[in-house]
Amino acid sequence: MARNNQKKIKKSYRVTNAKEAKTIGTGYLRTLDLDKAIDYGLPEIDDRFNIWRIPLKSKSGDRVGEIVIDAFTTFIDSDKTTSKILLENRLLGRGGILKKRIRKLDTPKLSMLRNTIGIGDSEILLRELPNESVDLVFTSPPYYNAKPEYAEYLSYEEYLLKMRRIIHECARVLNEGRFFVLNVSPVLIRRTSRNEASKRIAVPFDFHRLFIEEGFEFIDDIIWVKPEGAGWATGRGRRFAADRNPLQYKPVPVTEYVLVYRKKTDKLIDWLIRKHPDQNAVTESKIKDGYEITNIWKITPAHCKEHPAIFPIELAEKVISYYSFKHDVILDPFGGIGTTAKAAIMLDRRFALFEKEEEYANLLEKKLSFDTEGKKLDINWINLQQNSQI
Repeated sequence: MARNNQKKIKKSYRVTNAKEAKTIGTGYLRTLDLDKAIDYGLPEIDDRFNIWRIPLKSKSGDRVGEIVIDAFTTFIDSDKTTSKILLENRLLGRGGILKKRIRKLDTPKLSMLRNTIGIGDSEILLRELPNESVDLVFTSPPYYNAKPEYAEYLSYEEYLLKMRRIIHECARVLNEGRFFVLNVSPVLIRRTSRNEASKRIAVPFDFHRLFIEEGFEFIDDIIWVKPEGAGWATGRGRRFAADRNPLQYKPVPVTEYVLVYRKKTDKLIDWLIRKHPDQNAVTESKIKDGYEITNIWKITPAHCKEHPAIFPIELAEKVISYYSFKHDVILDPFGGIGTTAKAAIMLDRRFALFEKEEEYANLLEKKLSFDTEGKKLDINWINLQQNSQI
């Protein structure tokens, strides 16, 4: 590779030196409980594949494997990284012969997670949750610079990378074969002058690629339809309404996507139902008459002076009812003022909610501190000390 081209690629790497690579490697080994048993060789960048390779050595100096890190995303490449079982066997001097795997109990896991609210960056807060401790993820991601309140990303690519990292962490904490449901829509970037055209970014289709690459299977696309006239305030379509010239036609958007994905597994959905440890919860969770038969859901939007972009609680109730059982844990990594958590409480589920803006902390305390019978909820608060309590 030419020297100049090599420099150009390196400038866009998120992992830029050996020290950063080792830090990521140490975090990974810690999740395997092997950080005290393994030493590093010299990390090397492989510009052909845009990856870092970290040689792993036993305390006696024998090479036992390697960690491979994507230089762009900082993620561990699990396909190329030496497996935990192989590392353990090599450390024990068994020549790489795999131990027999302890057969997993052939039943879905029940989460022991308490109701949790964290104030801060969800990418970081998600690391506080154990593996496979959540039963459903339902959220609506922050807009990409569509409104001043959200203009915090230098580029659309940076925004997607941030979303990928959060999806990656959600995949880790989501239970086997469970669902991630996303409410998302294209974003209109308004023009800055009369000489420029506005742009509409097809955000849902870019999110689809992220989910597939992060180990999810696509299940359904649900269309949330708002009442006629709901999108007129955006101004889209007014020019055509006035002039009626061809080429200027732009329909007023009155729909959003509700995209449904399932964490990859070789287990059928029926396994989650038949083998569920709490069959009473399965029975009590059956859907009553009046459910949505098609993938067209007609729901009136919600408005709130406390938050510029909320989704209606009816949407959260439908998703939670259709994709979880009673007593399950529902995660919203972009919790806002707690719409998902409030719906979870109403439907006898637990919740985990993360919100970046500290200004919403007091609102969350007021809205989510009690159950439907007025009993105070036991909530695990993270970073609450930064805010005043009720």
